[in-house]
Amino acid sequence: MKICVFCSANGQIAPEYFAAAEELGLWAAEGGHTIVYGGVNQGLMEQLASTAHHNGSRTIGVIPTIVEQRGRRSEYVDVEIPCDNLSDRKQLMMDMSDVFVALPGGIGTLDEIFTVAASATIGYHSRKVVLLNIGGFWNPLVSMLDSLAQKGMMRNPWQDYLMVADTVEEMASLIGPNEAH
Repeated sequence: MKICVFCSANGQIAPEYFAAAEELGLWAAEGGHTIVYGGVNQGLMEQLASTAHHNGSRTIGVIPTIVEQRGRRSEYVDVEIPCDNLSDRKQLMMDMSDVFVALPGGIGTLDEIFTVAASATIGYHSRKVVLLNIGGFWNPLVSMLDSLAQKGMMRNPWQDYLMVADTVEEMASLIGPNEAH
């Protein structure tokens, strides 16, 4: 299965997030899964790719030209897919992935999560999106989604489009052994 992982490219974040990225990369490799990600050589992206790559998993990096020009391409990208901008990047990642997992991240990660989830709400796909809630990282977002639902801002429960897992093991049970589309 091709697992798209959205996550931070920041290196100045809690060690527990790096441990989760490493665990996810190892789990993917042990299961023979391919990682689809942003291809950057920093932060959780680099930890995930390094672990997956060194343990036999294939990595596909979808890399905007501007990132490449700045020398931020990871050496752990096995297959590089260049793109013009972030909109292209998200579409390419969405088109080739079977399931989506979000490790902790910032504005870019939120953008990616909600692009995929919004696409599901209007019927473009029915693939799973799992928030890997390391140390309660996504709790404020879950609270916001609950608030939006309580205010009638959603036709369907947000859980129809986003799932929350506190551990890699729980995430694995949510996505199942093979969710290939």
